[in-house]
Amino acid sequence: MQLSLVVPVYREEKNIPEFLRRIREVLVGQTEDYEIIFSLDPSPDRTEEVILEARAADPRIKLLNFSRRFGQPMATLAGMEYSSGDAVIVMDVDMQDPPELINQMLAKWREGYDVVLPQRRERNGEPWIKKVVSAVGYKVINKIANVKIPPNTGDFRLMSRRVVNEVVKLKESHGFLRGMVAVVGFRQILIPFDRPPRFTGQTNYNRFLGSLRIGFNGIFCFSTYALTLATVFGFFIAGFSFLLMAVYLLYKLMGWEILWGNPTLVILISFLGGVQLISVGILGEYIGRIYEEVRSRPKFIVDRSAGFDSQPR
Repeated sequence: MQLSLVVPVYREEKNIPEFLRRIREVLVGQTEDYEIIFSLDPSPDRTEEVILEARAADPRIKLLNFSRRFGQPMATLAGMEYSSGDAVIVMDVDMQDPPELINQMLAKWREGYDVVLPQRRERNGEPWIKKVVSAVGYKVINKIANVKIPPNTGDFRLMSRRVVNEVVKLKESHGFLRGMVAVVGFRQILIPFDRPPRFTGQTNYNRFLGSLRIGFNGIFCFSTYALTLATVFGFFIAGFSFLLMAVYLLYKLMGWEILWGNPTLVILISFLGGVQLISVGILGEYIGRIYEEVRSRPKFIVDRSAGFDSQPR
């Protein structure tokens, strides 16, 4: 059994030594046939040098360095594409994805599960706004999406080789791994755990905007419900306008005094304008993603690599 660990990194020089130490301790009783693939967005610190120093002592450590910063989702997909293991584990280097869970994940994989998902019970060290955005996002996505994404799960997961191969085949440019794995399917199981805080340093990921971007990808890339909602709003507002027109006509025919004046018009015009802008924005989100897919630009470009003798498997 060969195991691949895919670890996207950016400005993580202080976390890498501790990460490698704990990984080695975990894998001693599991397998010696493993590879650790660091997918590196070009960093201004010594992240690359630290990885190469570790590789000099252990050739099982490999490096992908991109031509520019493509972001964590694309770095993850690149590592998966270059991996060669029978099982592939995607995890962060900051120890918020505890290496000690690998034993349980491999045990479930040996039982026949193709996807093993650690599910967070507690999210220690995370701000409340990210927890709220995440909780609401999962509820909305699972309510309207065409696939079910288990709540409180991140990219930290184990996938069998056939799952990895199918995910890579999708060729989707948004990189929303949680949704892509859900689309692929196969036998899955959850492992609950309490997520610890970062080992050191601050996250290089924008907590609020990053979570919002992930949520939008989950909504717009895996469901057309937002378009339906915009249509429903349009019919509702049109019906409301006809009703209001009928009320005005009734008042006029009965000779009653109309109590509403300019404020009513201002409110209605503002409301209609807001709904129109929201509808246009929803269309823009879908069109933008269609544009990205049609463009077919490469998801990532590898500038240099270390430890790879061949092209992706």
